[in-house]
Amino acid sequence: MQVTQTKAEGLSHSYDIVVPVEELKARLDAKIAEVQPQVSLKGFRPGKVPAAHIKRMFGKSMMGEIVEGTMNEASEKALNDNNIKPAGQPHFHLKNEAEDVIAGKADLAFHMHVDIMPTFTPVDPAKLSIERPVAKVSDEEIEQSLNNLADSQKAYEDKSAKSKAADGDAVVIDFVGSINGKEFEGGAAEDAQVVIGAGQFIPGFEEQLVGVKVGDEKVLKVTFPAEYQAEDLAGKDAEFAVTVKAVKKPVETKIDDEFAKKLGMDSLKALREAIVNSLDSEHKAQSRNRAKRRLLDALDAEHDFDLPSNMVEAEFNAIWQQVEADVKAGNVDDEDKDKSEEDLKKDYRDIAMRRVRLGLVLAEIGQEANIGVAAEELARAVNAEAMRYPGQEQQIAEYFQKNPEAQARLRAPIFEEKVVDYILELAEVKDVNVSREELYADDDAPGDKPKKKPAAKKKTAAKKPAAKKDPAKAAAKKPAAKKAAPKKAAAKKPAAKKK
Repeated sequence: MQVTQTKAEGLSHSYDIVVPVEELKARLDAKIAEVQPQVSLKGFRPGKVPAAHIKRMFGKSMMGEIVEGTMNEASEKALNDNNIKPAGQPHFHLKNEAEDVIAGKADLAFHMHVDIMPTFTPVDPAKLSIERPVAKVSDEEIEQSLNNLADSQKAYEDKSAKSKAADGDAVVIDFVGSINGKEFEGGAAEDAQVVIGAGQFIPGFEEQLVGVKVGDEKVLKVTFPAEYQAEDLAGKDAEFAVTVKAVKKPVETKIDDEFAKKLGMDSLKALREAIVNSLDSEHKAQSRNRAKRRLLDALDAEHDFDLPSNMVEAEFNAIWQQVEADVKAGNVDDEDKDKSEEDLKKDYRDIAMRRVRLGLVLAEIGQEANIGVAAEELARAVNAEAMRYPGQEQQIAEYFQKNPEAQARLRAPIFEEKVVDYILELAEVKDVNVSREELYADDDAPGDKPKKKPAAKKKTAAKKPAAKKDPAKAAAKKPAAKKAAPKKAAAKKPAAKKK
């Protein structure tokens, strides 16, 4: 076997490798001799099939396996002899025809290209200095959360028979939807309660119920949103024949001990404490996220080294695939709308390079600190992933058990978070008090990831009784600092309800 280095430029290395045909034939003869005692063919006693006959019957397939194994062996030898740590799998190019090599008519001569891992010294985490924004839970947040919780538990009582529905009222209706005079699947419901102004139904539906009273029959004319998930309805004009069965007004919810007890808490004081704990946990998680982003920025600024082109290309391709999907779906950020494809590719390639660079830095720091992912941690991650697929937990768990690559995808984020926590413990971290709005204002770290991906569409879950909800978590839900994304249509009741 002859190995000759043909290129060593930066992180790109190439080798020409030649294995003489005589060596391949010798390996084939040795393989035949190894299996001959176990070969059993019709017309021969077990273990007594002549080697020449075995070669004639199975020589081609056996030589194919030998060639593949020899290429892997040769590439490994080239890497080990040159003390190379590859960044991904090597690429091979046969110089002779594969048929001739397998037939024993030509040497196994091939070209191997491999990108190698860069050599660099990571920054000392103790020399890093970052600011971590922190926010205390304010009285205003607690009151807002209580009010949100009260709104979510709002009750309604019948208005007088001749009273007209107003904004904020609940209207109980039967409806049947049709397009061009033809009813469509999922377009009908009975005793559906519509809260006017709640934004639970497609645009224009709730608004046309203002002014109706019990016994009224009305046809509502609406247009399904262009992004409606039921493609056969998206963007189409529809009519809903509505019969009003009840008009109800909201009843003010008094926030007191009785209200708290309905939610499973001992008292209003206990409910407030639960809300404070929930909000405080959210704030701490967001503070940690903001600290991580600033840490990644600091690490990126501290390191500048060549990157394996194959790793960058793989990362860029993954990002660009998502970008193309977003463009096709019409989900493009305003800042990207006027950019050419060339400019967009440059921007996202920079993002890919940053990701690869930070990944290598974190991996090096983690390795130096002997940070690893324990079997129990991976098992918890597998279990969490399996729980996302009710009824298929066993199949999902088995998939990860049998698939090392899938395990690696779960292990990677766990490892990253452990390394980040390790660095934050050593770095100089200064807490800076900010308001809640400031804490949540910057939700995306520049350059750290591609633009936000649209949330995966989910089926609308059936509502649970109010008393069974976690009051702290329910109350903690509040308007985000950023403008909320437009609501999209849900799977349930495609006739009218929105996501």
